[in-house]
Amino acid sequence: MEAKYHVCATCIHFLAERKAEGMVFTCNRLKYETKPTYKFDCWTPKEHVKKLMKKRGEFHE
Repeated sequence: MEAKYHVCATCIHFLAERKAEGMVFTCNRLKYETKPTYKFDCWTPKEHVKKLMKKRGEFHE
């Protein structure tokens, strides 16, 4: 998979919450605070990312 997609922000487990201290990004699967640009091996792309990758010939199920 291409690195341009394989980041936390494009994963189904990524959660972004606005809090008083600012935005907090969490991996719901790993239960870790993360950043949108971080990359883990457990990446599962969101549906719209899969569609874009399929359209460009970069994703095969």
